[in-house]
Amino acid sequence: MRNAFSTYHPAVNFIFFFAVIGFAVFVMNPVLQITALTAALAYAVMLKGRAMAKLFALGMIPLILIVMAVNMLTNHRGDTVLLYTKYSQITAESMVYGALTGIMMVTVMVWFICFGKVMTGEKLMYIFGRMTPAAAMIFTMVMRFIPSYRKQIEKISAAQKGMGRSVTDGTLRSRMRHGMKTVSIMLTWALENSVETADSMRARGYGLRGRSTFSLYRFDGRDALILIHVLLMAAAVAAGLASGLGSMEFYPQTDMAEGGAAGVLVYAAYALLCFMPAMMQMKEVIVWKYLRSRI
Repeated sequence: MRNAFSTYHPAVNFIFFFAVIGFAVFVMNPVLQITALTAALAYAVMLKGRAMAKLFALGMIPLILIVMAVNMLTNHRGDTVLLYTKYSQITAESMVYGALTGIMMVTVMVWFICFGKVMTGEKLMYIFGRMTPAAAMIFTMVMRFIPSYRKQIEKISAAQKGMGRSVTDGTLRSRMRHGMKTVSIMLTWALENSVETADSMRARGYGLRGRSTFSLYRFDGRDALILIHVLLMAAAVAAGLASGLGSMEFYPQTDMAEGGAAGVLVYAAYALLCFMPAMMQMKEVIVWKYLRSRI
């Protein structure tokens, strides 16, 4: 089953992720943060399945708790004291701020997971290739760094193990020596691969002035509608935040500005923005199941 949102123009995908990640980083409002986390997690689970749900449960929830605990133990500001310790006090305000900081970090991480599934290297090259070809090439190579190098080190480890140089068997000294051998081979391969990539791109004329490019991407009416939706929702949220709606104070007491009906509209606009890819994918699932039932 295809990823519905990734079928849109790369500019639409990039502007959407730029907006939601930007809001997630700079807005410390519990309603907006939880909305963003829920939307990002829903979309990520649709893209990656149970693996994403397992990662969130075993890795990201503990991260939120750790960040909250660290802030509670190191930040003693706030009027609402929950507990006195031998050296300090633990306040409700520091707990709330720590929890929101952890949620913000996890939200950004989940959005970037979705970003990696939607914004392929080809799309990034299309967007930034003409403006900054060198930076676009570096960013694209970094994006493929982890999966490519992980596969290569698995091949090297398997080959070394077949030669009797396993890093899991033998004495500590032999395992360290075999591990250093594997790392040395990996670094040699990485350097050779970098040189070959640079020579290949230079031979193709990458970055030369006046060089023509080929792309399958075309901006059509469907892309225009989604882009208008993203820009309108983002503008509504930005305008509401700029006017003070949804602002949050943590110290000395936790206090969130009452937005009334205007605040509800801002929250609704943010939800429509964040949940857009998940709703697209849900529609794709429904259509897919319907068409299968007709076979």
